Amino acid sequence: MALKNLLALVVLLGVVGVSVASPYENPFRKSQSNPGTMGNLDLDYYRYKCPQMEDIVRRVTIQYVSPKPTLAAALLRMHFHDCFVRGCDGSILIKSPNNDAERDAPPNLTLKGYEVVDAVKSALEIACPGVVSCADVLALVARDAVLVIRGPWWPVPLGRRDGRISRISEANLPSPFANVDTLKKNFSDKGLNTKDLVVLSGAHTIGVSSCGLISSRIYNFTGRGDFDPAMNPNYVMELKKRCQPTDVKTIVDMDPGSVDKFDSHYFDAVDQRKGLFISDSALLNDWETKLYIKTQVWTRGASFNRDFAESMVKLGFVGILTGDQGEVRSRCDLVK
Repeated sequence: MALKNLLALVVLLGVVGVSVASPYENPFRKSQSNPGTMGNLDLDYYRYKCPQMEDIVRRVTIQYVSPKPTLAAALLRMHFHDCFVRGCDGSILIKSPNNDAERDAPPNLTLKGYEVVDAVKSALEIACPGVVSCADVLALVARDAVLVIRGPWWPVPLGRRDGRISRISEANLPSPFANVDTLKKNFSDKGLNTKDLVVLSGAHTIGVSSCGLISSRIYNFTGRGDFDPAMNPNYVMELKKRCQPTDVKTIVDMDPGSVDKFDSHYFDAVDQRKGLFISDSALLNDWETKLYIKTQVWTRGASFNRDFAESMVKLGFVGILTGDQGEVRSRCDLVK
């Protein structure tokens, strides 16, 4: 019986993709594209310091996301926004009495899910105080939230430290109005490549936005009462039925027809010229991003989950603090 259980465990580890070798070498360590990111992370970083850590994170995340599945997209977006400003250091979580922290920047004002991170951190502080960083909590919560809605799993190497700096002036995130060259530079500046750009854009499969961000695109694109010619005219008509010219609050799905499911349908929508943002449509203007989109359409997303997992692991290394850098906060919204 013991042998049978051991064999079953080996099979299970193979299915979910858990690595036997727990240390993860930093993908940017030997690259000049992100020279400030030097530390390595480890899947087993908390094995002895807080062995129940991942169980606690998963349990609390499930409690919050199961009754409110839209939190999955929100938490994934929060992790992305954190990593793109000063790296994956939890600085997006810091509050400022002067409203001048990252979370106060216009692109971050619509972020949701802070209460999930705070609840997970509080539970961890009871179990093993002062051990688990908020940066690691956010990375794990984002992964587990996506799992709750039956999205892909990816390994989350751990050992990040929390940053002490959070400035509104530094919250320069990729814009929904950006062209593909600007987007490629945004990602390249973080050590991420063109494939990472198009793959991580696929997270829009579960995202929502508001009419305010697309109003000019469907009603007055060039100032002459026209719409963006890069958009499918029938899709524009659908959006106009949902969004009146002065409406800035109504919610709009980023992946029309499949927003509740983490799948490759987003690429079908972009290919049909139904990308909600200019930054979505722009992916058809580069041969490499367009080829990836076409490949996912032709193969019905055969490699998307695997590619997404790989890019998420890579994203999780951007600008990390390790060793004696930064701190481990006892509250994610307050610097020690």
